[in-house]
Amino acid sequence: MKKRYKLLGLIIGLGMLSACGKDVDDGSAVEVLPLEVDLTVTEQAEVGDTVNMEALVTYGEEKVSDADKVVYEVWEEGKKDDSVMIDSVNEKDGTYTAETSFEHDGIFHVQVHVDARDLHTMPVKQVTIGKGAQAEGEEQGHEHDHGHAEGFALHFVKPENVAAGEETELMTHLQIDGKPLVDANVRYEVSSDVLGEKHLWIDAEETTQGEYTAVHPFEQAGVYTVKIHVKNKDGLHEHEEFTVEVK
Repeated sequence: MKKRYKLLGLIIGLGMLSACGKDVDDGSAVEVLPLEVDLTVTEQAEVGDTVNMEALVTYGEEKVSDADKVVYEVWEEGKKDDSVMIDSVNEKDGTYTAETSFEHDGIFHVQVHVDARDLHTMPVKQVTIGKGAQAEGEEQGHEHDHGHAEGFALHFVKPENVAAGEETELMTHLQIDGKPLVDANVRYEVSSDVLGEKHLWIDAEETTQGEYTAVHPFEQAGVYTVKIHVKNKDGLHEHEEFTVEVK
């Protein structure tokens, strides 16, 4: 009987040692380093001048020379739905460059979208061309770019080649002060002439920090307006709208 108790005690002791070893060695406490992007653009230029864009990407103290994606998005004030995407050149030293030019006076925005180390960030800078806002007149009040709260950034991953009746992913990245905006209430408002006066409201789910997705089947071909509504407990209330063509 005593031998049986000794054997049972030995088994329990080994089990406790094994559990302790797992607490120490399982690597569960992994430090997540910040993905930082230092965006530099030509802030003032004339019509036709070259506007240089450069993004220095770092992960902690490491310069990231193998980012998954670095692409620049450029749009005129009030016309984000007509933005242009420009691929970057990887300089292999942590910097990613591109250039563009503008054909008329106005205020423009340059936003760089960076995917690296399973993280996403998207800082934005403003560029003044020629007389800037003085030449824009009433266009500044365009609903697509109504003037966001300071530090707020929204990027809608506009779906392409959308077919009627097929489920389509709607994805939006949100940031505040250069960091993912988490725990926000995000809803997609879908409207179109083919729907008449009907507006569809779709709640988005935060699938990863700062990324909000939903799935919607556009039942009929046509041009749809997708308006993104963003709120949070701190009183933030933003919206921005885009068009999606369904064939």
